[in-house]
Amino acid sequence: MTDTVRVTTDVLDVEIPLAGGNIRQADLLEHTMAIDNDTPFRLLGNRDPLFVAQIGLVGDNAEAPGHSAAWQAGADTYRLEGGQDQLEVPLRWSTATGVTVTRRYIFERDSYVVRVVHDVENASGEPWRGYQYSQLRRTTETEGPGFLGAASYTGGVIYSPAEKFQKISFGDMEDEDLSRNIADGWLAMIQHYFLAAWVPPRDTTLRYYSRVSRGEYILGQSAPWQVVAAGETGRFENRLFVGPKEQDRLADVAEGLQLAVDYGWLTIISKPLFIALDWIHDIVGNWGWSIILLTLGIKLVFYKLSETSYRSMARMRKLQPEMQKLRERYSDDKQRMNQELMTLYKKEKVNPLGGCLPILIQIPVFIALYWVLLESVELRQAPWVLWINDLSVRDPFYVLPLLMGATMFIQQKLNPAPMDPIQQKIMMGLPLVFTVFFVFFPAGLVLYWVTNNSLSILQQWVITRRIEAGAKE
Repeated sequence: MTDTVRVTTDVLDVEIPLAGGNIRQADLLEHTMAIDNDTPFRLLGNRDPLFVAQIGLVGDNAEAPGHSAAWQAGADTYRLEGGQDQLEVPLRWSTATGVTVTRRYIFERDSYVVRVVHDVENASGEPWRGYQYSQLRRTTETEGPGFLGAASYTGGVIYSPAEKFQKISFGDMEDEDLSRNIADGWLAMIQHYFLAAWVPPRDTTLRYYSRVSRGEYILGQSAPWQVVAAGETGRFENRLFVGPKEQDRLADVAEGLQLAVDYGWLTIISKPLFIALDWIHDIVGNWGWSIILLTLGIKLVFYKLSETSYRSMARMRKLQPEMQKLRERYSDDKQRMNQELMTLYKKEKVNPLGGCLPILIQIPVFIALYWVLLESVELRQAPWVLWINDLSVRDPFYVLPLLMGATMFIQQKLNPAPMDPIQQKIMMGLPLVFTVFFVFFPAGLVLYWVTNNSLSILQQWVITRRIEAGAKE
């Protein structure tokens, strides 16, 4: 008999040491470390960063098994066999006074939810009073790529029906201990693509707490006190979700749990975009082509706005020779130069800001799509074509970033150039700067930008040709 129980289902490989009886290690069998590394992804583990789930009982002047208690098991290994939909793993703890606690871990097929049940049998002759606590414990680690500092969030979150999704960052835990009563809520530690969450029974008010101990961050919940009369049995329950941020699964576990897929303040836009992306994927079966088709769909939705913007820029480009003459003629009189420029704009019916507003309106949609592609675990290790075998990591040969830089350069050539020579040099350097940034971006994000830029170039080129042709007639 060993000191650790190992449990294997179709999606989880879990280790439960009898010292504490907690899930100390959890490997996700359907998610490997990398395309070229078949080792299952380890979400929970006693390593750096430490990330473990703990549960225990606290007695009121009575013995109770906390998260360091010694348990006994009937077997070393448990496996969910073919044809079996549920697997129960019982652990046993008892006192000399006659109180016996049976902890049952209940696993189900195709599920990352683990039910945890404590049955307290009181044969002591005296009432037993206690409560259950459940907590997640981890050290810090920042995960996920970011754009100009915008990285995927790693830290604690709590959910309540009143205040909804609320982040409790590691810094928040250092500044102040959390203590709040919440009914029908849940807590989680989330990271890029994955999370662990305690989801207690509904219609029960629990105290949610946090603390920091020796560099470890603890986020937990404690259930109400229960009294188990002599000769009776009491029960405590909770559910632990440990798995990927697959939105369909999360929504089925608890209200609001799908918000762990953190789109930030643009969730109201990002959520429909993900639904559309997922729907396209159901049809074409490839996330790379789904990104391209979704980007095309967005361009079609904003076609008229983009057309207005490109028409305005094309007219401004046509006027550039005359604008340059006015700048040279009135270079010593800025006020007169501006007056003449405004007269020229009015005469030619051109709004110098006409190309900006339509683009500004589209920016929130493009940022929202950025977060969809950044946060969606579905893109993790998803292939596209040829050498792009994982859309969630950078292009190994940097082809997509170079294409992005090239498309950005072409776009600049189609736009009216700034009249100021210094501004011209700055604008000419931007494609190179952004190419360097995008070298470190996931291939799926760069694919989106390349597609968007290419479609914009095509639309802008057609509109510019039409306006220039009309001017010659």
